Amino acid sequence: MRTHQKAVAAAVTETASPSRYNELKKMLEGRRHELQAEVQGKIRDVRASGEVNKLSEVFDAGESSENDIQEDIELALIQLKAETLTKVDDALTRLEQGTYGNCFDCAEEIAEKRLRALPFAVRCKDCEEARELAQQRERHLNARRPASSLFLDM
Repeated sequence: MRTHQKAVAAAVTETASPSRYNELKKMLEGRRHELQAEVQGKIRDVRASGEVNKLSEVFDAGESSENDIQEDIELALIQLKAETLTKVDDALTRLEQGTYGNCFDCAEEIAEKRLRALPFAVRCKDCEEARELAQQRERHLNARRPASSLFLDM
């Protein structure tokens, strides 16, 4: 973390109201609990459907392929929820450190409305938009560059 951000985080920790801290902690812990329940439920569902499929009749190629795709989707959803759970845990750590709710880039307070919608947000709306715009420009520039050929020596 940059020196300026450390100083701002220390100042925010000293001035943050206990009620805001408690409200944010309650919100994050509620989201964590919700995500844990969803991940555990999805894992149970995948296991149960796998056991049912093993016990059922032999599938033809189409049914087997459809079943594999559905299983892949379920596993991807579990992974996505688990990654979100990790982000919420990181947000709780930042809350304990006194840096939660402050933008990584400008160190200003992230709007409460944004934190309610995206509890693990690390940037304010303006900085996130600027970051996304910069990434979009970079992708656009990379797409316009000619691809290097593997057969230049020929």
